[in-house]
Amino acid sequence: MNNLDMTLRRPTVDDGADLHRLIASCPPLDVNSRYAYLIICRDFADTSVVASNGRGELCGAITAYRPQAKPHILFVWQVAVQPTCRGQGLAHRMLRHLLQRQSLLGISWVEATVGPDNRASRNLFAGLAAERAVRMTTTPLFDSRHLGEGHEPELLHRVGPLHVAALRQAV
Repeated sequence: MNNLDMTLRRPTVDDGADLHRLIASCPPLDVNSRYAYLIICRDFADTSVVASNGRGELCGAITAYRPQAKPHILFVWQVAVQPTCRGQGLAHRMLRHLLQRQSLLGISWVEATVGPDNRASRNLFAGLAAERAVRMTTTPLFDSRHLGEGHEPELLHRVGPLHVAALRQAV
């Protein structure tokens, strides 16, 4: 299905189980409990987005939040696109959609942690930086000491500073 046929919207609690299944279908993403996804759908709906097809099935999602001590940052926690919907720019479209929301007008930076082997996520954030003509920095954040043996390190990708007027014009 073409990603232009997708409906992008805020998640609802009714999406929690489907979001859990979607994340599970997208390795190397860490799968959290169904409860965690219900909380995201309830408490972080304004900073998250889901993409559903004409049958109402979730095909993509971005979960994100604004850190309480840093409300000018949108921290993207997970980006997931169902395997059959990849390669069509859906993740980029969801990120653009999210950044247009009235509730995110104060955002000047987008941050995310990305494993070194996750090329799709690195490309997503590098593409955002290029589109907005801003810089992206990458620094170590968490390693096996924090995440446990066998878990890839997580590198912090920081894109910005974003300018609201430029964001609105680019979409």
